[in-house]
Amino acid sequence: MDSILTSVKKLLGIAEECEDFDADIVMYLNSVFMVLTQMGVGPKEGFAITGKEELWNQFIADPVKAAAVKAYAAMKVRLMGFDVPQSSSTLDALKNAAAEMEWRLNVEHDDTWPAV
Repeated sequence: MDSILTSVKKLLGIAEECEDFDADIVMYLNSVFMVLTQMGVGPKEGFAITGKEELWNQFIADPVKAAAVKAYAAMKVRLMGFDVPQSSSTLDALKNAAAEMEWRLNVEHDDTWPAV
């Protein structure tokens, strides 16, 4: 599943053929891509999607790092307003997981770390 939109929909529990929420998910994903670009993840010139045609390898080539980016993107889309958990403990757990992933992605893509 290389499509960014399709894979995030799957992680959110939405069937690929259901397009009712695509515009909302695309908007949230583009916000996530802006944040990732500011963290140094993905293309330096920025990135945005318009639908299911855009692929993960267009945003990030490394498949190992792409897995973390996919998980982070899905968490952030959920937290930004799509299917926000009603339980405060579930919400806190999701926020903490997103914050940890954000920190790890930031560290992973920090160009100021010395080469090993």
